[in-house]
Amino acid sequence: MAKHQFQTEANQILNLMIHSLYSNKEIFLRELVSNASDALDKLNMLVLTDEKYKGVTFAPRIDIIADKETKTLTVKDSGIGMNEEDLMNNLGTIAKSGTKAFLENLTGDQKQDSNLIGQFGVGFYASFMVANKVEVITKKAGETQAFLWTSAGDGEFEISKSSRDSHGTTIVMHLNDDEEEFLETHRIESIIKKYSNHIPFAIFMDKEKHIPAVTDDDGKETEPSRTEIENTQINRANALWTISKNEISDDEYKDFYSSIAHSSEEPLTWMHNKAEGAIEYTTLFYIPSKAPMDMYRVDYQTGIKLYINRVFITDDEKELMPTYLRFLRGVIDSKDLPLNVSREILQSNAVMNKIKNASVKKVLSELSKMAKKDPKKYEEFFNEFGNVLKEGLYSDFANREKILELMKFNTLNSDEKVMIEEFVKNVDEDKKEIYYITGKASLSMLKASPALEKFKSRGIDVLVLNEEVDTIIFPMVTEYKEYKLISVADAKFEESEDEKKEQEEVAKSFEGLAKEFKDALGDAVKSVETTSDLVDSPVKLKEDKEDPAYMMAQMMKQMGQDTGTPAPAPILQINPKHELLVKLKNSADQNLINDAAHVLLDQAKLFDGIELDDTADFILRLNRIISKAI
Repeated sequence: MAKHQFQTEANQILNLMIHSLYSNKEIFLRELVSNASDALDKLNMLVLTDEKYKGVTFAPRIDIIADKETKTLTVKDSGIGMNEEDLMNNLGTIAKSGTKAFLENLTGDQKQDSNLIGQFGVGFYASFMVANKVEVITKKAGETQAFLWTSAGDGEFEISKSSRDSHGTTIVMHLNDDEEEFLETHRIESIIKKYSNHIPFAIFMDKEKHIPAVTDDDGKETEPSRTEIENTQINRANALWTISKNEISDDEYKDFYSSIAHSSEEPLTWMHNKAEGAIEYTTLFYIPSKAPMDMYRVDYQTGIKLYINRVFITDDEKELMPTYLRFLRGVIDSKDLPLNVSREILQSNAVMNKIKNASVKKVLSELSKMAKKDPKKYEEFFNEFGNVLKEGLYSDFANREKILELMKFNTLNSDEKVMIEEFVKNVDEDKKEIYYITGKASLSMLKASPALEKFKSRGIDVLVLNEEVDTIIFPMVTEYKEYKLISVADAKFEESEDEKKEQEEVAKSFEGLAKEFKDALGDAVKSVETTSDLVDSPVKLKEDKEDPAYMMAQMMKQMGQDTGTPAPAPILQINPKHELLVKLKNSADQNLINDAAHVLLDQAKLFDGIELDDTADFILRLNRIISKAI
């Protein structure tokens, strides 16, 4: 018998199970039954597709055995089983990097934390919430040696050789003294019906059956009543997605969600669709009410299971649905794919592509209906998943318009977020231009940006895009229906000849000050120029989009590569009508002009959400200016 130490993360999770998560203990059974179902799923696929397993018998069942005398609860399956290496990998180490995220995301709120257990694939350890010792007897299909894994959850586990009649896994939990409720037949049955009714394999358990007394015609008892033990199936064991929609209750949909999403929270909504015709398939997709904790991790766990004719194929294939819909949980079941489909074939398979494309359209269409019919529920959805859905604007050109219509935007003139169909009602029908501003500043700062002053003065509304991801996505989105999307920096308004002439004269009169500013600022700016765009602000920054360095930086950004090279120096635009600039133009105080140039540049940077390189210098210069004013 060999002793082993648990890997650090596994030990942390064990301690958590033993000492912390008490509020929702019953989920340990959901997790163990889910693991047993997965083991049966895997063997089913191998027996059908892999020559090595052709001689293996597939007789799927899960048994639950409650023994009140020994205070043990056993979950037994006839699935793939494990060998010694599998035991080390699955029950001693936690290979998934998501586990680190699991530990990082713990809140101390027991209900919320217990919801994370299955989400991060650490469900087996939930057995230690109710047991002080767990034994696993297992034999891998196609192998002869069985093994026994034992642990008291104390940081160590032991593996020794053992025996088992056939392949599969048996988990024996020695329950804590105060967990005897989990030996009661009705309690176990209620948990199975709640969480595991629709796993596709039968779950059996011994139940007491009351047989009434037999009486003759005179009412005289000829046989007394008695109790017999009967081994009974306690779940429906029919794959929920294969049942007709009108035969499934809302509660059944919710219960099935809890088992596939490993969550005790209700889903926000679900979509059940059966396609018949050239390609036959069924999809059942759920939208969670809360974002999965690993949603923004590169190694996020996909929530979609692929079945072919009810045979489980994979739940680890991110190509099944686009990444911007990675919050979905559910099932795709196809009749038109070969059972031995490989990952490479799956990614380029024409049938799978058709299923994926049709499924994406269906999900987007259902979201669109929700937005119109149930705005409150859509608001909940958008708050959780809006930024993920937004990624589709960048990656899914074919559905860009539909995704754009699902976005909710902050705008210059509105306190509430609006959808683009609503926004365009107020767009100039002759110009057909939708203006937007992006930036790293807060929403209030962005709304106060000097770049918006020419729009405010003309009463034009503007989309205010204050998420960091917007700066990458929106330069790629150039149109919506017949409207053009234009950054505020590129917006052009018609000017009369008189206006142009006046501006030229003003610019000429400010050439001296512009040169003094440029001399004072050196390489910090590309140039200094006057502008007619500003109304209330003295200055603003403008990017030179023709600058090759700017174009290269944008290209690298859109490819998702931040090279870390500094952005090219901006152009500083000054407002010749502003009192400050008029006074500076007429000033002979060179030191004041020098200080003002630096302070005004820093002011423009702050409006754009850019951190100042030298805050101390900014304060020093500002204080000198205030002293002179006083």
